Amino acid sequence: MKGLYLGLAHYPMKNKAGEKVCTSVTNLDIHDIARSCRTFGIKKYFIITPLVPQQQLVSRILEHWQKEKSSIYNPDRFDALSSVELRGSIDDALVAIEQECSSKPFLAITGAKWNGPTLAIEDIPLKIHVDNRPCLLLFGTGSGLHPEVHERADFKLASIHGAAEDGYNHLSVRSAVAIYLDRLSKNQERCQCK
Repeated sequence: MKGLYLGLAHYPMKNKAGEKVCTSVTNLDIHDIARSCRTFGIKKYFIITPLVPQQQLVSRILEHWQKEKSSIYNPDRFDALSSVELRGSIDDALVAIEQECSSKPFLAITGAKWNGPTLAIEDIPLKIHVDNRPCLLLFGTGSGLHPEVHERADFKLASIHGAAEDGYNHLSVRSAVAIYLDRLSKNQERCQCK
């Protein structure tokens, strides 16, 4: 998807008490989200954490899969992980996109519960095309993105709602990424802004 980048932030997040925290990177999020990004044509997937031990863990995992032996053992995973970049902050990811595209990116954020206006995920390709700007589609971990990220976002994406009669709505971030990207790809097929 031209002009679309994806980020998984681990800071600043909220914990269950609403406090600002840094969450842990999980191996599953690295691999599974990279595979979804590769499947749906996302140029880069940024894993965002300021913690040095977490950065070292991500670097070790990525280095393992960048070796020739790993590429022979599992070429699909090697291919998917080649688009992953590690960044220390959301700002670092935005700067990297701006340098690559020579244009300031939009920041679109996701979440399970929003108040106020939202943008449909299906509208992102047209927004990228019309404004001729890239977009960082940012997902959070823990109990969601901290309010300070909400304040700086260009827009919030409409939440994914399931069919649970009791209102249960708590997808894993890996599932949410796959659903959003599938919805984007279906709209991209109908959109003239490919």
